[in-house]
Amino acid sequence: MRMVDLIEKKRDGNQYTKEEIDFIIQGYTDETIPDYQMSAWAMAIYFQGMASEETAFLTDAIVRSGETIDLSAIHGIKVDKHSTGGVGDTTTIVLAPLVACLGVPVAKMSGRGLGHTGGTIDKLESIPGFSVELTNNKFIDLVNKNKVAVIGQTKNLTPADKKLYSLRDVTATVNSIPLIASSIMSKKLASGADAIVLDVKTGAGAFMKELDETKKLAEAMVNIGRDLGKKTSAIISDMTQPLGYAIGNALEVKEAIDTLKGEGPEDLTELCLTLGSHMVVLAEKANSLDEARKKLVQAITSGEALEHLKIFIEAQQGDSSVVDNPEKLPEAKYKVNINAEKEGYISSIVADKIGTAAMMIGAGRATKSSTIDLAVGIELRKKIGDKVFDGDSLAVIHGNEVPLDSYIKRIKEAFIISEKQVDKPQLIYDIIAE
Repeated sequence: MRMVDLIEKKRDGNQYTKEEIDFIIQGYTDETIPDYQMSAWAMAIYFQGMASEETAFLTDAIVRSGETIDLSAIHGIKVDKHSTGGVGDTTTIVLAPLVACLGVPVAKMSGRGLGHTGGTIDKLESIPGFSVELTNNKFIDLVNKNKVAVIGQTKNLTPADKKLYSLRDVTATVNSIPLIASSIMSKKLASGADAIVLDVKTGAGAFMKELDETKKLAEAMVNIGRDLGKKTSAIISDMTQPLGYAIGNALEVKEAIDTLKGEGPEDLTELCLTLGSHMVVLAEKANSLDEARKKLVQAITSGEALEHLKIFIEAQQGDSSVVDNPEKLPEAKYKVNINAEKEGYISSIVADKIGTAAMMIGAGRATKSSTIDLAVGIELRKKIGDKVFDGDSLAVIHGNEVPLDSYIKRIKEAFIISEKQVDKPQLIYDIIAE
């Protein structure tokens, strides 16, 4: 086979065989196929797309380009949850102990934040002492014992994806659904889960801004899971405004604790119950979504989920007393109110502007080498549909430096106030399953 012939084949709209895709990914991984040819190939995919079978072949080839995690020593059906990112997305910290206390094994491999999308590892590390540095044996032992453990992503998973993602970033080929879907699913499949629940965000604060495109991505990922023998469900959820009220690492941990107490934001709680219900059913710990939801609500009401959060934290050397004493979490020196300047209704909160402002304050990384401040962030006081009066607090900046006018201006601009009453946005747009 020659790479130039394979570029031409896709350029002309033809479909690849499994052997041809294996040749491309293996060649790019071992550097026998150069960047300039792979760039042309990615552009051909961008314009011509891929059939469902091709996308599954591509995902499988990327998985096999590096190590895979063997979780067979963990008892039960392992269910992974993946979010496509967003602002204030604290679902993993709520869901992991919540579904684990129902006997669902959660062997979670998570990453750090970059840009305005927060990372679960950073959030957990705002808990004093919490460590994600576990050996594979310790990781497996903790999941078997407590049904939950979280570690950082290994460097040896899906090397082809890392190379291809960097190339797409500089060749204007990021927004290709087959390439996005194979990138996300390859990492999930290499991580060893038996089943996958996907939280696919749509709206201004999400990677996919338009609902139609988000549905195509969700369908592509569910099809990959099906074709490669993994039960997969996708929930399309709203990211036109930040999820919950907290944006920032320690602030989000506190909000997760509140949610497990039954005192969390309505949207965060509802999304966790929806995602969690699918995880419980896929793990065969309930026969229906309704039954699973009732079990999850009971776990919150009884306090069992909160106690399991303490067990999870202690097992990874964290100070579990933060659950009862959240003031032990890192706290910022300054709190600055952002106030409304007119009366009306919140008609829009531009999520990516809020997320970028939080990053600028220090809650996120502009580059991989940036240092984050675990204490800082933004606390929303209003959401879409809320009534506001002149002078009402819209948000509070938690900072360790006096905030610059540019931060304040950006946050003010993110809140759009209209004279007419506005409905709250729909939280769940669609559910796609096999």
